[in-house]
Amino acid sequence: MDSLSIHSLLEDLKSSDAIVRQQATRRIWQIWFQQKGIYGLEKIDYSQKLLDAGEISTAEQLLSQLIEEQPDFSEAWNRRAFLYYSTGNYERSLADCQMVIKLNPVHFGALHGMGLCYAALGKYRQAIQSFQNALAIQPYSLLNQKLILECTLKLT
Repeated sequence: MDSLSIHSLLEDLKSSDAIVRQQATRRIWQIWFQQKGIYGLEKIDYSQKLLDAGEISTAEQLLSQLIEEQPDFSEAWNRRAFLYYSTGNYERSLADCQMVIKLNPVHFGALHGMGLCYAALGKYRQAIQSFQNALAIQPYSLLNQKLILECTLKLT
């Protein structure tokens, strides 16, 4: 991963220009998905097709195998976290999100995912912290701002 390019793109996420932010976000996701070349990208794409087709178990097996083969591929962990979240397995999703953050501390998608998991588990303070951590990277994210407000209301 080109850290100079990522650093520049992360700065662009803080731009007041929405188009600059959108382009930076799209490029960052491209870099993360392509971290392990075409092989990793094809496996992730195929896992999403399986998930879309309702073949959850097969998608999980594929992602788990990819993680075993390439344990430093943060997007493989993130995609499996998404799979777990989408099937209501919040604890496992949270564990995978935490692994993503260990591998890639600026992964705003995983920070957002952690917030969603914590909120689903009724751990609103942790959810708020996760959404705030994501906002530190993507300060214009209206979704994270909204989720912080929703979780704050549930604390009272």
